[in-house]
Amino acid sequence: MLFMCYSKCSTCKRVQKTLDEAGISYDSRDIKEENPTYEELKSWYELSKRPLKKFFNTSGLIYKSMQLKDKLPTMSEEEQLRLLATDGMLVKRPLLITDDSVLIGAKEVETYATEHKA
Repeated sequence: MLFMCYSKCSTCKRVQKTLDEAGISYDSRDIKEENPTYEELKSWYELSKRPLKKFFNTSGLIYKSMQLKDKLPTMSEEEQLRLLATDGMLVKRPLLITDDSVLIGAKEVETYATEHKA
């Protein structure tokens, strides 16, 4: 299981603590230091069966400065995935990737931790 987070994000730290307290083992990766690749994002998107927009950090500074709220609707999935792969700060976090699911955001990951407590 892979936990994608930003090490300086207080929400990510809180969620990581929740996973640890639940006894869930995972590999951790800093989304800013080691941005997800296009191939990873594509496979996670397909596994998640969720709208691609859910993978964007819509409250982030880069998202806002690039005015992506207005641009995303006219971009293809391919273009959106390629864009996400350019900068980890564009990607919603934390992400928890399991063998059969992709959990996006703090609420989903914390719910998973509660339901899968060791």
